[in-house]
Amino acid sequence: MPDLSPLRLGQVRVSGRPRPAPQLGLALEPAPRTLPVLDSTSRGARFIGLEVRKVLNPPAATGMDFWSLNPYVGCEFGCSYCYARKTHEWVMQRTADNLSAGPPVRLSVPPSLAFEHEILVKGAAPDVLLRTLDPAKLKGTQLLIGTATDPYQPAERKFLLTRRLLEALLRHRGLSIGIITKSPLVTRDIDLLKKVSARHDLSVSISLVSMDGDLLRRIEARSPAPHARIRALARLTRAGIPAGLMIAPILPGITDSWGQLAALMEAARGAGACHVHGFALRLGSAAREGFLPVLEREFPELVSRYRRRYGGRVNVEKDYQRALKQRLRSLRAAFGFVKEAAPLSLLPGTVTGRRLHRAAR
Repeated sequence: MPDLSPLRLGQVRVSGRPRPAPQLGLALEPAPRTLPVLDSTSRGARFIGLEVRKVLNPPAATGMDFWSLNPYVGCEFGCSYCYARKTHEWVMQRTADNLSAGPPVRLSVPPSLAFEHEILVKGAAPDVLLRTLDPAKLKGTQLLIGTATDPYQPAERKFLLTRRLLEALLRHRGLSIGIITKSPLVTRDIDLLKKVSARHDLSVSISLVSMDGDLLRRIEARSPAPHARIRALARLTRAGIPAGLMIAPILPGITDSWGQLAALMEAARGAGACHVHGFALRLGSAAREGFLPVLEREFPELVSRYRRRYGGRVNVEKDYQRALKQRLRSLRAAFGFVKEAAPLSLLPGTVTGRRLHRAAR
């Protein structure tokens, strides 16, 4: 009856057993599905369950030379320069499209902060991996765990997804597997990593851009302290696990000096690292959104330099890249790291748009 004005009843609470709906011969519209909130922390993070049908991202989907696997979408460390910040928005949108109506869950923070505060948890990922992994398809390439999120971020203490994924990989043999993490939590799995290393070609890279803790708090405030990461690296290598240091991204004018890089090389050598490699910051759209405001606030004297060196490009100018490559080569030689580069140097820094979205699945 269109001539009646709407009447607002307010909230309605239903208790007890619901009465059956009257049989009127009409199909009722199904209730909107939602994603479950699994947990929350005093740090302001929520953990939201995400259904997945597949967890391996092939090179054809991401445009990279390796397969990738990410047990979570989003990361509590929330580094300002992270190239994967947009993946959360894209995955949430795709999930909303797949649900019957409306957004899957109401964000408790603005979308710009959702990456580090609304962590999507792929609870079924280990079971999906067991069903879908075909080792023959991965032959001749590497499987990287943690390309768009840290697999040992704090959520891993509760959900154990990375550990269970590694246990699933023990069903196979002969793969080339890389793990990238900033977290000392990786040492929790030393027993399992030994078994994985015995069956596969395993390499672990501890990510660290500076030994200066005060500096890190200005650009990645929630990440583990530098010396904690170096201790984790030492524990891995003492256990016989091939592990090294990934200095990435190297921030022009902030972490690229001879002294900064030499301090990292020295710490890596003292920890028994098998390799050290790194590359310059890549300023895709997500990194620009997260890092440039930090640059303007913390290092305003460098803003004009970044505008000149990057312009509207993802990669810094070629002359800088050449100079940095030579600096790293000289330092590697000085500290006894003979490898020019490690397999993990092929990180997805130029993945953009929907390709990065697919890489986070």
